[in-house]
Amino acid sequence: MSQLTTGSSLVPLARLEGTTLVAAVTGEIDLNNSPEMRNALLDLVTRHHVRKLVLNLAKVPYMDSSAIAVLVELLRKIGKGGVVALTDLQPRVKGLLEIARLDTIFAIAKTEQDALAK
Repeated sequence: MSQLTTGSSLVPLARLEGTTLVAAVTGEIDLNNSPEMRNALLDLVTRHHVRKLVLNLAKVPYMDSSAIAVLVELLRKIGKGGVVALTDLQPRVKGLLEIARLDTIFAIAKTEQDALAK
C-alpha cells in the first residue's frame, strides 16, 4: 500500500492497493470545482493503471451533475471490467444516484472495507 498526494483540496490523499485506488473526497462537488476532482483522480487512475477506484464520499454533502459526469468519465477511463465503487454515501448524494439510476453502474458499498472486499 502506498500513500499518494494529489495537490487537490477535494481529494488531498489517496492510497494504492495493488491495482485499486482508494481516495476520500471532501466537500461539495459542483460545476466550479468538479474539474479539480477530475484532474486529480484522472491523473492517478492513468498513472497507476487502476482497475478499481474506491471513493469514500462520507464528507460530500452535495454533488451536482458535473460531479456525476466526472464519475462516469473515470469509469470509462478505467475501462471494461473496471469498477468505480462509492462508499459512505450521505442521504442526499445517495438519493441523487438512485434517482438517476446510477446505482446500477457504480458499485455502492457501505464502507471502504466492503468495497475492497467485493
